[in-house]
Amino acid sequence: MALQPSLRPLNVAGKIDAPHTLDIFLDYVCPFSAKMALAIENILKPLVEQGGQYEGKVKVIFRLQVQPWHSASTLTHEAALAVLRASPENFWTYSLALFKNQSDYFDIPTANLTPLQIREKLVALAAQVIPADAVQDVRELLKLKGSANGGVAVTDDLKYNIKFARQNSIHVSPTVLWDGLVAGEISSSWGEEEWKKFLKTKVIV
Repeated sequence: MALQPSLRPLNVAGKIDAPHTLDIFLDYVCPFSAKMALAIENILKPLVEQGGQYEGKVKVIFRLQVQPWHSASTLTHEAALAVLRASPENFWTYSLALFKNQSDYFDIPTANLTPLQIREKLVALAAQVIPADAVQDVRELLKLKGSANGGVAVTDDLKYNIKFARQNSIHVSPTVLWDGLVAGEISSSWGEEEWKKFLKTKVIV
């Protein structure tokens, strides 16, 4: 499906011009999304990238799915988008770090933290996986703008992702689309066998 050019790093696996598309909607503070992220890393990437059976045939786009009933969800997605801007080649690495450390951003651990404190924690996590000279860029991108309700520098990117999910009636994470249609049979518990079977029946190029 369509992808705003500035957000091209959301194409986390496979060639951008591959004819088949897996759009995978994930929330950084959703445990089931974390399982799906590991499936992307450990199962799908080897299948669709160089030397894989479906190289040049399938791409995987990570769609950010903010779930506002978790108060820190918006902040984690903002941080990921800031890393995408400041160090695009490390976006997926940072995303995996967020999923690995997601419990730090659950409701209870963040209950007594201000949004600014949570953002600083997210910048500190970024500092573990991106070049040192990009860390300050991430911090600047997450600073509130001058107007009282102006958001941060990546708010428009966040809006794009949220609007994309809403217009496609995506309600929960993880949700997966295959070539634009919801593939309800796909589960975060799928292993290599299930994914290989799915792709074998779906890929027609």
